[in-house]
Order: sequence, then structure tokens, then C-alpha cells
Amino acid sequence: MSDFLRDYLTVIWFGGTALLLAALLLAISAAIRPNKPNYEKLMSYESGVDPVGHGWSQSQIRYYVFALLFVVFDVEAVFIFPWATQLERYSGFGLVEMGLFVFVLLLGLVYAWRKGVLRWV
Repeated sequence: MSDFLRDYLTVIWFGGTALLLAALLLAISAAIRPNKPNYEKLMSYESGVDPVGHGWSQSQIRYYVFALLFVVFDVEAVFIFPWATQLERYSGFGLVEMGLFVFVLLLGLVYAWRKGVLRWV
């Protein structure tokens, strides 16, 4: 067997050991835990308020889209910070590239604004 395949075999052994250990620990904890269910323990709980109605409710998609827009612009900040710390190294080319990056993100923001996604209703 080649050294290349032997390295992969080592990774497989460690992965298998990790999975076996995790399964063993879960089985032991399931076997020794107390199990005394009652109505209050099985009832849904949220923020200290007693649940009212059904456990399933439909949410509007605009909240998810708003959250995704937040993530996109949060990631923008993650890309701009390292660029700003190394601005002298990138000089004019880096400035043009970052300008294009911010411009594309602004186009996305304008598109979302025109579609009415940013209205919090």
C-alpha cells in the first residue's frame, strides 16, 4: 500500500473511532438517564410564556429575505476590513476592485429597495 493511501486510512480510522465513541456515549447516556414524562414536560415552551394555539404557524417570507440581506451586507464588512488594513499594498488596482465590489452590492441594495423588500410591515 502506498504512503498516500496509508494517510487516508489513518483519517478513516480516526473518523470511525470518533463516530463509535459518540454513538457509545449517546447510548450510555440514554440508558442511565431518568425518564418520567408528564404533560408539562412534553408541552411546548417559548420564552416563559404558555403556548397558545397550534405549534405550527406560517411566517411571511419577507422576514427571511430581510435576514438574508443583513447577512449579505454583514459579509461585505468582512471583506472590506482586510482590504482597508492593506490599502497601501493594493494601491490603485485594489481601490478600483473594491469600488466595483461596493458598486455591485449597492446595485443589489437598490434592487431590494425597488422591490419593496426593505419595508418592515
